[in-house]
Amino acid sequence: MSESTDPALAEGRTGPPGPAEEIAAGYAFTGPALDLGALLWDDVCLPDRQIRIPLAMLGRHGLVAGATGTGKTKTLQLITEQLSAGGVPVFLADVKGDLSGISAPGTAGDRIDERARDVAQSWEPTGYPCAFYSLGGIGPGVPLRSTVTSFGPVLMSKVLELNQTQEQSLGLIFHYADTKGLELIDLKDLRAVVAFLVSDQGKPELKRIGGLSTVTAGVILRALTAFEQQGASEFFGEPEFDTGEFLRTAADGRGLVSVLELPAVQDKPQLFSTFLMWLLADLYNDLPEVGDLEKPRLVFFFDEAHLLFSGASKAFLASITQTVRLIRSKGVGVFFVTQTPKDVPSDVLAQLGNRVQHALRAFTPDDAKALKATAKTFPHSAYDLEELLTRLGTGEAVITVLSERGAPTPVAATRLRAPQSLMGPLAAADLEQAVKSSPLWSRYAEPVDRESAYEKISAEQVAAEARAEAAAAAAEAEKEAKAAEKEAKAAQKEAARAARSAPEPDPSLAEQVVGSGLFRSLARSIGTQLGREISRSIFGTARRRR
Repeated sequence: MSESTDPALAEGRTGPPGPAEEIAAGYAFTGPALDLGALLWDDVCLPDRQIRIPLAMLGRHGLVAGATGTGKTKTLQLITEQLSAGGVPVFLADVKGDLSGISAPGTAGDRIDERARDVAQSWEPTGYPCAFYSLGGIGPGVPLRSTVTSFGPVLMSKVLELNQTQEQSLGLIFHYADTKGLELIDLKDLRAVVAFLVSDQGKPELKRIGGLSTVTAGVILRALTAFEQQGASEFFGEPEFDTGEFLRTAADGRGLVSVLELPAVQDKPQLFSTFLMWLLADLYNDLPEVGDLEKPRLVFFFDEAHLLFSGASKAFLASITQTVRLIRSKGVGVFFVTQTPKDVPSDVLAQLGNRVQHALRAFTPDDAKALKATAKTFPHSAYDLEELLTRLGTGEAVITVLSERGAPTPVAATRLRAPQSLMGPLAAADLEQAVKSSPLWSRYAEPVDRESAYEKISAEQVAAEARAEAAAAAAEAEKEAKAAEKEAKAAQKEAARAARSAPEPDPSLAEQVVGSGLFRSLARSIGTQLGREISRSIFGTARRRR
C-alpha cells in the first residue's frame, strides 16, 4: 500500500496524452491506496503506470469475478495483505482450503521474481496475523455457531429450500415460539416446536396461528429432519459466536485476518453460503452507524457468491440487497467473489463500486452470452472488452474502482502483483497449533446445551402424559366403582324378587295343633273360666259356696 502520486505522471510529459496515460491518470490518488498492479496496454506491461484503489473506497463494496483458475484467490490474498498492513481487519471464506497460508511468509522463486519485475514490486516474504474458524467445529478452526432464533426464518428457509409460502409459514412458527417463551437455540428446538404444532396436543395452537396449515407444518418438519440427518445440527447452538470478534487488530496494529475454513463442508454449499450471509447480517444489526471513514472497519469477502443467490426467494434477495446497501454506513465493505457478474442480481450489483474481472471463457453459446453481458456492465472503455476478457492471462484482470471523489476510474487491464504470504495451505500441524493457541478457543470450542424449547416441550409432554394417565386411572376407578355399585343394587333387587316369589313353608305339629278348631274351642273355654277367676280376685267378689 502506498500514498505517493504515480512518479511516471509527475515527469511532465509533453504533447497530448495517449490512452495509457489517460487511464493511469485516473489512478493517481493522493491518499492511502492499495497497489494492485501495473497497467497493460497493447499486450505490454507498463510498470511505471500503477493501478491502485483508495483505501477509503474499500468500504464501497466490490466484485471479484473470473473463470476457475484465472487467479481470483490470489487477488483476494493480495488485497487482504495490504488491508491488514493498513490496519483494516479482513474476513475471508476459504472454500478450497488454500488461503490459510496467508499467516506464513511466502517462498521466493523465479516466477515471483519475474512478476515483481514486471509490475515494479518490491517483494518481501511476509506473514500476516490470522485467526482461523470453522462452521460448528467441523474441520480446523474455532467453531462458529448461531442460534436458530438469531439465524431467523428467512435464512433458515433458504437452507431448507422452502418455497415462499412455506417460508412465510416458518416465520409464523418463529413468532409462535417467541410469544410462548420457547427459545430456539438448535435444530432440535425448532423441530420440537413444529412437531408439537402438528400433534394432537398442539393442533389447537396451530389453528390459532393464522395461515399455517397442518400440511405445510408437516413439510417443514420433514425438511428439518432431513437437514439434521445431513449433519447440519453442528452449526446451530451455543455459545453463539460474536461477530464483533472479526473487528480485532493485532498487537502491532495490523488488521486481523479472519479465515473461515470451509473445505470440510464443501458438500453443503447452500449452508455455508447462507451462513456467511448470517455473519454479514449479524454485523449489520450489531454495529453502530459511523458514516464514511478514512478506512473501513472491516472488509468482508463473500466467496462462491452464486450459491447464495441461486434459487433465492424474493424476500431473501430483498434482505441481501438491503444489508449490502446499508452496511456501508456501518463501516463494512463487502466483496462478492464469483465467476461472472450475472451471478449477482442487478440490485446487488448496482451497489458494488469496485470491480476486478479476471478472464472469462467462451467455449459455449451460454459462455459467449455471459461474456457479452459482462462487457456491458463496465463503463465506457478504450479496450475491446469482449476480446480482451478472453485473452487475459492468469493473474491479470480488468479493473475499475471508485476514485477518491467517488467517481468510477477508467477501465484498466492490469497485471496484478504477487502476494507476499504463502500461496498455498498452511501445514496441518501449524494450523492446528494456531487454532488451539487462539484466546477464543476456550470460549467457543465446547458446545453448551441449556434448557430451551425442546426440553420445555418434552417436559410439558411428559407432564401432560402423566396427567392423562392419572385422569385415565381415576376414570377407570370411577367406572369400576359405578359398576360395583350397579352390581350390588342388582343383587339386592334379585334377592328381594326371590324372597317374594318363594312358596310358604309347611306348618309344624305344634302350629297344626294350635291352629285346629278343637284347640281354639278349648282355649276359649279355659279362657272364660280363667277370666272369671281372675275377675273375682281382682274385684273381691267371694266364690259362691255349695
